[in-house]
Amino acid sequence: MSSVTTTRFFHTGSRSEPFRLRDGGMLPGVTLAYETWGELNADRSNAVLVFHALSGSHHAQGFNPEIDGIDGIWQPELHDGWWNDMIGPGKALDTDRFFIVCANYLGGCYGSTGPSSINPETDKPWGSAFPHVTAADQVELQARLLDSFGIDTLQAVVGPSVGGLLAMTFATRFPTRVRNVVSIAAGYKTTVLNRLVLFEQILAIENDPNFNGGDYYEGSPPLYGLALARMISHKTFVHLDAIEKRARQDVVQPDDVLAWYRVRDQFQSYMLHQGKKFVKRFDANTYLRIIDLWSRFDGANEGDAETPADLFERCHLAGQRWVVFSIDSDFCFYPEEQAELVRHLEEAKVDVMHITVHSDKGHDSFLLEPDLYTPHIGWLLAK
Repeated sequence: MSSVTTTRFFHTGSRSEPFRLRDGGMLPGVTLAYETWGELNADRSNAVLVFHALSGSHHAQGFNPEIDGIDGIWQPELHDGWWNDMIGPGKALDTDRFFIVCANYLGGCYGSTGPSSINPETDKPWGSAFPHVTAADQVELQARLLDSFGIDTLQAVVGPSVGGLLAMTFATRFPTRVRNVVSIAAGYKTTVLNRLVLFEQILAIENDPNFNGGDYYEGSPPLYGLALARMISHKTFVHLDAIEKRARQDVVQPDDVLAWYRVRDQFQSYMLHQGKKFVKRFDANTYLRIIDLWSRFDGANEGDAETPADLFERCHLAGQRWVVFSIDSDFCFYPEEQAELVRHLEEAKVDVMHITVHSDKGHDSFLLEPDLYTPHIGWLLAK
């Protein structure tokens, strides 16, 4: 059985000194939910910062059955850490050697300040008033969390998927604070295709009659819209062959009836089940904030650089080492996106290794196949 972990909370900012966001918004005090594993050494040089994926959480390792202040949304499927196979003694992120930190994002729904949090000015949930958040905002806040530990330099930043975008942003905004970077199934800049897929998900939620512009916390939540958004995204996370294999094991449920249409095969039923399951554990406003961050992502812009060359020259001058993973069956962040990132790094003379993982699991490979990543991450961190 996994070891029991406890969520802790970091607080920063106040009404007199609010946390200022890149787009001009301000928050009068911010809370970040986070967990840690391993021990911080005497000179505080063995820390690794992990960034989670779009709908993930700070609970990356161990068993956590409850989070203070979080009720029904912390579903049993979340109690086991999402990266148990990668974090722990002797694993890729070895807790016998490293102090691992992972935080729930600003705008999140698992203990960090987000749209469902209480706005101290109104004593009601923030809802639609919660500001837009960028990748730069996320890493600035996590830098403050590291400061609270007295951590000046990280052994590594690690991130899969959207977490890879944030790992890159941290490494480029704070180049002297990072020795190694592990980017898994991410990229340099959000593609037009992904922006359109994300826009479809935004429309799904916005057009739910219960959405009410984001102010739904005192009524019925936009479950239909969030379920549809998840169904749109799910087929990019899981390889279609895997969807077909999983769906064939399911039986069409008798209640799979829409207003007029009756679900008639296992594949539709499987996707509908994924949507229904997701709405029990996530908040629609949080989903919008994170996919808005993702949709607008441009590495140079988040790093306040004019060009990719300017951005990654910082990494070269800081002596950073990078490992970039592609997944050959990825329909979410296509391998061409990692190739673009690696090209920019190589042109800036950054020490980078590009690994292509051969998998039939699609984008979700980083969650399901630790053996394909562990040797390379272990090699990087042992250098």
